[in-house]
Order: sequence, then structure tokens, then C-alpha cells
Amino acid sequence: MGRIKEIHKQLLEKDFSAVELTKEYLTKLKVSESKLGTYLSITEDKAIEDALIIDKKIARGEKIGLLAGIPMGIKDNISTKGITTTCGSKILENYQPVYNATVIEKLYNEGGIILGKCNMDEFAMGSSNENSAYKLVRNPWDINRVPGGSSGGSAATVGAEEVIFSLGSDTGGSIRQPAGFCGVAGMKPTYGRVSRYGLIAYASSLDQIGPIAKNVEDCAIVHDAISGYDKMDSTSANLPPTKTLDNINRDIKGLRIGVPKEYFGGDEKVLNVLKKALAKFEEMGAIVEETTLPHTEYALPAYYIIASAEASSNLARFDGVRYGARDFDQKYVTDMMSMTRDEFFGKEVKKRIMIGTYALSAGYYDAYYLKALKVRTLLKADFDLAFKKYDVLITPVAPTLPFKIGENIKDSITMYLGDICTVTINLVGIPGIAIPCGFTDGLPVGMQILGKPFSEELLFNVAHRFESNNDFHLRKPEVK
Repeated sequence: MGRIKEIHKQLLEKDFSAVELTKEYLTKLKVSESKLGTYLSITEDKAIEDALIIDKKIARGEKIGLLAGIPMGIKDNISTKGITTTCGSKILENYQPVYNATVIEKLYNEGGIILGKCNMDEFAMGSSNENSAYKLVRNPWDINRVPGGSSGGSAATVGAEEVIFSLGSDTGGSIRQPAGFCGVAGMKPTYGRVSRYGLIAYASSLDQIGPIAKNVEDCAIVHDAISGYDKMDSTSANLPPTKTLDNINRDIKGLRIGVPKEYFGGDEKVLNVLKKALAKFEEMGAIVEETTLPHTEYALPAYYIIASAEASSNLARFDGVRYGARDFDQKYVTDMMSMTRDEFFGKEVKKRIMIGTYALSAGYYDAYYLKALKVRTLLKADFDLAFKKYDVLITPVAPTLPFKIGENIKDSITMYLGDICTVTINLVGIPGIAIPCGFTDGLPVGMQILGKPFSEELLFNVAHRFESNNDFHLRKPEVK
């Protein structure tokens, strides 16, 4: 039984109250957060007020949702009405949205308790959570190492058991890579499966909100709660919410697993752990075969051109005019807009805006952006062909173990190469779940399970069956 079901049962049996549970997790959070930097804001008063409402419902014998009273963290680029939402940037330092994102409304309807907004790379641009404008996030397994990014705060808070689950966003691996680095489960849904309404955009054709939890069952419960059609999101798929728990325990004997050889070129220690995990799948009756995705080498440059181009467009709205920070010392409006962006955007954000603007400019559009879109089409064709033969594909989440803080921050190419296993999935819009598949040198190794569009229920099933045959998800870090 996952932690969510267990807590739900205990709340109904009145072993403890929702207020007591909330206060317990707030206490834990404050102790470890000071060492890990996982939160940009903690909503203690609101959390206790919301928990009291759940307790009153239980006392009256009213039916409560499975997530009622469950402590959660929310990545700070997801709009929360009346709660500061900064995107990890100084340009939104005091911004409080006037509405909730659809996923927040859905979690509130289920009775979830927000403990705070999780730290992140500024505007979700980064692979290590070293680009937050406020403070670093550290890996709970080794505080001298990065937790991954950009949802590093969301993954680290779950890994350190400060909350039961969190929400992150994934543009090029920003749920899966930190989940892998922090030894937890993280799902990047199919594009359109979960509403993006209220997610502050980085790259609109790539961004997806998804859940992070300590185990697969809890991750699936949250995904079921936030998935489904939303009329407020023009890219939302007209499909009902998933019902994962009905199918999560199915046998995977005969499951066809493809292993793309292009993804197995990283650290030998990481690859050895992955190979043992694949052998475990064979013991469980799955058929494991090597396959190829021949255009993989072009995915990373195509991703950074497309993502930066979309970021250049999306971030144009942050100009000091309508909301957010403003440079008040300028006489002319054009100077004010220019100096506001220069002063309050961080280095990585400026760099990606400049790359994107260049790629979209006259004379370079065809050479860069249009060519990247053509590569995207080729990549999708690779995956379509692979899924005609295989039920799922399995790859590493990252080519290396979590690296040390400061190790790659000055080397953009090395940092971007850390996304080599994850960006393609966003380009082609398919779902992928990351789960721990072993440990080496005391650090977790993540495995990525990929499926055809809208196959989330199958991915949760496959991940859960693997998890049921090991104890990796039960291991706890000592935050020192």
C-alpha cells in the first residue's frame, strides 16, 4: 500500500487528525529545508486552516477524497491564488496570482494541503537547480551534489520526505531528471494529458505538469487526480482522467521492451545498474531487446533551438509594464523595459532569450528554427516505428550520477548534455516515468520508462511491477 492510501485510512480511523499530520510535516520541512533549500515560501497558516476543514468534514462523517489532508509541495511556476509565485526569478519576486492553475483547483477539490512553493531553476531553465535567483537546492542523498533541475525543489522535498508528493513541470526532463537524481518517482505525462492552464510558460509546445512521489502508486494517484480535459487549455486532449489504480497490478509477462542503444553511452556505473534492472525485467517474464532511434544525436540541438525560440516569445511579457518588477529610474518606457529585463532576469534566462531571438530572426529562421522543426518530425517517426514493435522503451534518466554543486555550472555544453536522455520525449510529446532502479556510490540511479502517447496507465503498471520486486523506493537519505 502506498503512503497516500495508508494516511487516508488512518485519518478515517482517527489515528491522528489532518491538523496533527500537517504540523508534523511542517516541522520536518523546516528542519531539513534549511539544509536543502527546497522551498521559496512556506504557507504554514493556510496549510493548518485547510487541514482543519478536512478534520471537520471527517467529524461530520462526510466523504473525503483520497488526497484529503495529504501534505504536498508545488513548483513555484504553477499559479496559486494569493500565494507568491516567483518562477525562481527576481522579476516576479512579489507576484501573487489572482487565480489557481487547473491542477491546483483539482488538488484543492480532493482536499490536498499545500505546505509551500518549491524552489526551482529560474523560469524552469536549468538541469541542476543552481539557476534559482534565490538559493541553491541540494540533493538529500548528498548535500554537496545537485538535485537535478529544473524541478529540483519538488524532487528533493519528496526525497527528503518533507511532503508526501509534489508537482513539477517538465520541458526537457525537468521532472524525470531530478526524480532520478533524488531517488523518487516522477511522471512526465503525454502532451495534453494534464492541463497547462496556470503554468507560467517556458516553451509552450514542450511544457507539461506532472507528479513526483516516493513510490509509483502515490505518483499514480496524483496523476489520476490532475489529468483530464480542461476547456481553459487549448492544447488539452479531450480525454477523461486516467484510472491507473484499476490496472496497476497487472502481470507484465510477455511485455516487449525496447532498449535504444543511442541512450547507453554514459557513466559505466550508471549503465551497469540499468543493465541489472533490465535483467530483472527478463526474470519477470518481459522480452528485452536492443533497438535503435537513429536520429537521437540531433535531438539535443533541436530541443535547445525550439525551447529557446519559444522562451524568447513567452518571456517577452515580462517587461515591467503589466506585473512583476520594474526599474523606476528610467525616463523613457523603452529604457525602462530594457533595464528591467537586464536587471531582474538571470544569466541563463538572458542567454536562452538571446539564442531564441537569434534563431527566429530574419535570415536565420530557415537555417535554425525551421530545420529544428524538421528534426522534431524525424524524431517522432523514429518513436512511432519503435512502438509498432515494442510496448515500452527503457533508457537511463541521465548519463551520469548527480554531479557536485558548481562542477558544471560554467560549462553550458556539459550541463546541456545532461539532458540528452530526456529532451527527445518532450519533442515527440510522449509520456515517460522515472523511477529509482538501483544505487551506486550511495547515490540513486534513475530508469526512464517510455510509452506511446496516452499510455500512462501502462507505464505506471510497468513501473509498479518493477518497484514491487525491489526496495529502492523504501530507502531513505540521511540529510546531514
